[in-house]
Amino acid sequence: MVYYSHAALDRTFAALADPTRRALLARLSKTNSASVSELAQPFAMSLPAVMKHLDVLSDAGLVARNKTGRIVSCRLRAEPMRDANDWLNRYQKFWGERLDRLAAFLEDDTWPPSPPNQASLSSAASTRRRKKSSPPGRTRKK
Repeated sequence: MVYYSHAALDRTFAALADPTRRALLARLSKTNSASVSELAQPFAMSLPAVMKHLDVLSDAGLVARNKTGRIVSCRLRAEPMRDANDWLNRYQKFWGERLDRLAAFLEDDTWPPSPPNQASLSSAASTRRRKKSSPPGRTRKK
């Protein structure tokens, strides 16, 4: 069985929970390396805000940064994503097997059910029961 570091998975999924960070990762997946200003260009947010998103991605190990002079370049790191994918695949396999068994059970189940047992009381003819109430009382006349 594969053991996963819960803290690393928590950081990975927390980083992936934000749509801006997923968009940054998508942009990085299309290129080998990109500067922070290139990554920030299509977003309607300040450069410091993009830097905070990159900090979260970097803390999760999804992005590696390298500073050359005044330019900070980023590149995608796949290892944490691979670990998260392995974790998800384990549960996909688990639920896939369960759902396959449920489908097989439902396909084997015969419908409509077999006719009721003839000796059953519920299928016997009903007999009319005698009223248990007393006859009506006196009526009032004016």
